[in-house]
Amino acid sequence: MSKKIIKIGGLDIEIIKRSRQKNLYIRVTPPDGNIIISVPARTPEKIIKNFVLRKIPDIIKAQERMRNQFRQSKREYISGESCYYLGVPYMLQVIYHDSKLCKVERVPNKIIMTVPINTSCEKRRNLLTEWYRSELKKILPSIIKRCENKMNLHINDCKIRNMKTRWGSCNITKKSILINLQLVKKPLECLEYVMTHEFIHLIERNHTHKFRSLLDKYYPEWRSAKQILNEMPLDYWEK
Repeated sequence: MSKKIIKIGGLDIEIIKRSRQKNLYIRVTPPDGNIIISVPARTPEKIIKNFVLRKIPDIIKAQERMRNQFRQSKREYISGESCYYLGVPYMLQVIYHDSKLCKVERVPNKIIMTVPINTSCEKRRNLLTEWYRSELKKILPSIIKRCENKMNLHINDCKIRNMKTRWGSCNITKKSILINLQLVKKPLECLEYVMTHEFIHLIERNHTHKFRSLLDKYYPEWRSAKQILNEMPLDYWEK
């Protein structure tokens, strides 16, 4: 693998060449909208430049959206911080004690984290992250079942990953869906919109007019759900 940065169309582009890669992929990464393109190792620079130039309007739109959307400040996982769950802000309360007990529970208006004295910030973050993961695992089966029933489709697997740039993805060959852990912090309709979106890729691979028509058919409220995703605060990410 090799990396270098070149300027294309006035934009700084990080080029990553991989020997086993077959196609060209472009990503705009948070929080500053940096551009990374990964390509097969022997791809000529002219092909890379033409590929980027065709994508510039979409790149600029993604950068503007990323830079303008409100992002939470850096978390220290201490009492008084806000934590979102299904679109609702909760106050975090951290309780320290002498035993080895570590747990997180949600009560009205609060998420309570119980940890041993001197538990590090990293361990508190990991504990909350795993609680979010367990909560999302409880919610997903009913959303998946609803999508399968209304679309007469079936997936083999659904995994959760904490992703920076995608709400979800679909492996069409394996009939497997990947969902962003951060969706557990958004309203439930956002999760159903993303899940429906990924299911539709099993019917229509690309974001064509037919794809949008299928979204209208199977989840008519998708536009408002997408707007909520674009307006709600994002998590803090290190540069």
